[in-house]
Amino acid sequence: VQLQASGGGLVQAGGSLRLSCAASGGTFSRYNMGWFRQAPGKEREFVAGFRRTDGRQYYADSVKGRFSISRDKNKNTADLQMSSLKSEDTAVYYCAADRNYSGTFYYTPTWYDVWGQGTQVTVSS
Repeated sequence: VQLQASGGGLVQAGGSLRLSCAASGGTFSRYNMGWFRQAPGKEREFVAGFRRTDGRQYYADSVKGRFSISRDKNKNTADLQMSSLKSEDTAVYYCAADRNYSGTFYYTPTWYDVWGQGTQVTVSS
């Protein structure tokens, strides 16, 4: 499977942005899937994701209530709707897939073995 993230850009604080992750060569329903982000000088961190077995959604505390993840099985995409954006949301955002077929959802990036190329999100204050 290959992943391609898109939709990043520059937005003012309080604004919204929608990221999309398109999968080819595989379907999201077969993998745990996650969105991660990495700000300059910081480690890559989990943002949101869903478990393959039941589609349960997971969110980092820092984005709960502001971000929403969804997937479109027909289009084979997984989107991240981001609202009420803050300057601290500025980062490169990556989508990733965990192909280990485990029912367990993992938050650490090292569990994910397929990554998209990343898309820059910049929130101006």
